[in-house]
Amino acid sequence: MKKGIHPDYHPVVFRDKSANFAFLTRSTMTSANTIEWEDGNTYPVVDVETSSASHPMWTGKKRILDTAGQVQKFRNRYGDRKRS
Repeated sequence: MKKGIHPDYHPVVFRDKSANFAFLTRSTMTSANTIEWEDGNTYPVVDVETSSASHPMWTGKKRILDTAGQVQKFRNRYGDRKRS
């Protein structure tokens, strides 16, 4: 491998606040925020919206995220039609 052309590959904590879940791995991502991990070391932390602890496919739970009112917009446009 050529020296100096690859990004820095270092330990990073990814945290899913909605599921209170975090894991330590290696990545090229960086963050200004840090967290003290279980081993006593401080690592950069990257907050994610969805992880395996909160994703419906992995948890078996359905949840609707309608932050922009998309469901209501659809209902206003097409109405609540019942299938015959």
